[in-house]
Amino acid sequence: MATEIRVPTLGESVTEATVATWFKKPGDSVAADEMLCELETDKVTVEVPSPTSGKLDEIVAKEGETVGVDALLGIIAEAGQAGSSTEVTERKTAETSKPDSEPEAEVSQD
Repeated sequence: MATEIRVPTLGESVTEATVATWFKKPGDSVAADEMLCELETDKVTVEVPSPTSGKLDEIVAKEGETVGVDALLGIIAEAGQAGSSTEVTERKTAETSKPDSEPEAEVSQD
């Protein structure tokens, strides 16, 4: 199962931050409470810890992007399940691109 990495509460009256640095890249192993990225506001710099151990599967918010409180930063896959969110996305894309019905067989007229 995948775990979402979200922007924590940044303090009273602070509603957004900029992703300053990612300490990990997709595919890297992470431990619970290990620092994953750093967010900057006009008042404070906040380090975002990993909510669980596993592998960093995807970074959603890139460095330099502005994010709001509770915005999705990235996804951690449980150990042994890296690539799960990519596989789900590819599966959904494949399902939606299938035609609704099978094409009818062409009948040749001699």
